Amino acid sequence: MICGTDEAGRGPIAGPVVAAAVVLDPNQPIAGLNDSKKLSEKKRAALSQEIKEKALYWSIAQCDADEIDAINILQASLLAMKRAIEALPVALEKVLVDGNKLPELKVPAEAVVGGDAIHPCISAASILAKVERDRQMLAWHEHYPQYDFAKHKAYPTPAHLAAIQQHGICPIHRRSFKPVARVLGLVD
Repeated sequence: MICGTDEAGRGPIAGPVVAAAVVLDPNQPIAGLNDSKKLSEKKRAALSQEIKEKALYWSIAQCDADEIDAINILQASLLAMKRAIEALPVALEKVLVDGNKLPELKVPAEAVVGGDAIHPCISAASILAKVERDRQMLAWHEHYPQYDFAKHKAYPTPAHLAAIQQHGICPIHRRSFKPVARVLGLVD
């Protein structure tokens, strides 16, 4: 029972950071797993569905913008991963974590830099997290179309920065991130 975990959404200036944890079934390999950033949106969506169907176990968890502002993005990323791992209904032998930091866990864990391109279980977690976060940003776009979250997924693109200058911020913006804090007059 080896679990892979990864997150999506550390760089955006709005919305949650989403993490996934996946235990793959060695008897049902999934072709095409890779770092979610190296896959097209269409390929990620197809793989996400296949992962959910074929994995032994999977879970998705997150930290919202308020939690990110309260504890910082690194700690929120680790907490989201911990939540995803702890939501799995199985005793794990080991957890493989993408990156160079580990969440606090009660199971042996290993941080693997670039793990989402190396270990299929981390790749699968990367894909689930990215697809879920993108899905949420599309939903937030319906509530706040003036920011065009559907297009940039809340990354600090020139268009997004111009939108927060024009419209101010909305409840899902991360107030501790400099571009947002600047609009609020909290930093120069």
